[in-house]
Amino acid sequence: MDEVRIDREPVELYKILKFENLVMSGGEAKHVIAEGMVTVNGETETRKRKKIFAGDVIEFADHTLKIIL
Repeated sequence: MDEVRIDREPVELYKILKFENLVMSGGEAKHVIAEGMVTVNGETETRKRKKIFAGDVIEFADHTLKIIL
């Protein structure tokens, strides 16, 4: 599990995927989220602009990210 430090809360889900280089662009991030390929705290998440807070765990493509403030 990798830790991702954010400097403010909340952060939109698609931005985390983009900034952590798990996808090539924001558009690709929105696509994989809409297709149900991302989970947040163990639940499939399809909202591109889902607000992410410290303590949340995101899973995508064999990557697990724990968000810390």
